[in-house]
Amino acid sequence: MKISRVLALACFLLAAISVAPATEKQLAADYHARRVALGNALQGGIAVLFAPEEPVLDFDAHRQDSDFYYLTGWDEPGAALMIVGPTPADKERPGQTAHPREYKEILFLPTRNLRLEQYTGAKMDAATPGVTRATGVDNVEPMTSLAADLNKLIADDRRVAINVWTQPHVKAADSLLDFTAATLGTTATEPRDVTTLTMPLRETKDAREIDLLKKASEASIAGQREMMKAVKPGETERTIAGIMTAAWYRNGCERPSYAPIVGTGIDSTILHYSANARTIEDGDVVVVDAACEYSMYASDITRTIPANGHFTARQREIYDVVLGAQKAAIDAFVAGKSKINDFSHRDPDTLDAVAFSYINTHGKDLHGQPLGKYWLHGLGHMVGIDVHDPAQYPAVLKPGMVFTIEPGVYIPEEKLGVRIECDFLVLPDGKLLDLDADLPHTADEVEAAMRN
Repeated sequence: MKISRVLALACFLLAAISVAPATEKQLAADYHARRVALGNALQGGIAVLFAPEEPVLDFDAHRQDSDFYYLTGWDEPGAALMIVGPTPADKERPGQTAHPREYKEILFLPTRNLRLEQYTGAKMDAATPGVTRATGVDNVEPMTSLAADLNKLIADDRRVAINVWTQPHVKAADSLLDFTAATLGTTATEPRDVTTLTMPLRETKDAREIDLLKKASEASIAGQREMMKAVKPGETERTIAGIMTAAWYRNGCERPSYAPIVGTGIDSTILHYSANARTIEDGDVVVVDAACEYSMYASDITRTIPANGHFTARQREIYDVVLGAQKAAIDAFVAGKSKINDFSHRDPDTLDAVAFSYINTHGKDLHGQPLGKYWLHGLGHMVGIDVHDPAQYPAVLKPGMVFTIEPGVYIPEEKLGVRIECDFLVLPDGKLLDLDADLPHTADEVEAAMRN
């Protein structure tokens, strides 16, 4: 009997290894600390987060929910996480004894589908030997216990019913709360949005997160460099996207951070163009906004290059204006004071205002008018597990934050768009570190990279 169990465990581990994603995990203590921080923010409430279900189609790849991954590092689909916030003893009320609650965390794993696992690979459940150590969560239970556990917590203290935090627009969360209300004979209450609590936790990156973000940038830079060597008249936008994607995979990334943008000619003026369906023509500029995820952490890089390897005088003029705007924002940065992503351009503390002022006072369109009206988006955004990591904008930039600076000018009548985007880390001393410093920035550097 013991031998058969050992063999079964060995077979499971071998299968799990064969399908395990090639991602770098952080320490179990890091994830635990984040869960405790969330628990303390609940003010005696309960958070329930769900992992997405396994995709039905094999080309629709599974990607873990960002908050779920941030709190657990667990990448299998269909799980749920419950965090019970600590609360002190309260005065007893008529008919109900109030009990103090200690912090508690439970990972609920779904019932295994052994037939499906023949197609998708082995999964763990609550009965798998060593599952608590593998997940790093204090308690692991079957998914069938989730409703009963939540029911008991609310039955012990009915006030908890209005202090349940979940992800918005998640069907499983709505179903859980509706069922819980029915079993307790009460009307379902509106859950609170747990992402409002995870957002401030995720804004500041720890040392290991920063390491992964640097690796994402390094791999993304490798793809951008191969792009610069491959772009030429007659090549297709889609081919260029494919060349970069192959480079990312070779450098350890599991997926693009977003749909690659390769826009040539008029496509260079479309901000989120992703059809990648045109053929590059001589004399075009090509805007390439493309980067990858490394172990769930994203990079976001844009470069603009001349299709034939040489900027025209006009293309170089606009390129230098955009690069100058980025440099102006960098020079104006003050940690703890500067902000990003303010479309009004009125607050002098926003880097958007600095960059807009530079663009609007340098260079003209074909009618002699300032270029400011040709910049159509915010200057930057936070970067982390999501390429657009959550933040309350305009966001004040502090040490440990990673964000983009990405000014752009888009002139459809000239079929000329230029965007330059880099990822920046705010260091403990308040200075900025360009995570993409090894990638060409100036027009001369870009042309040189295309030749070599």
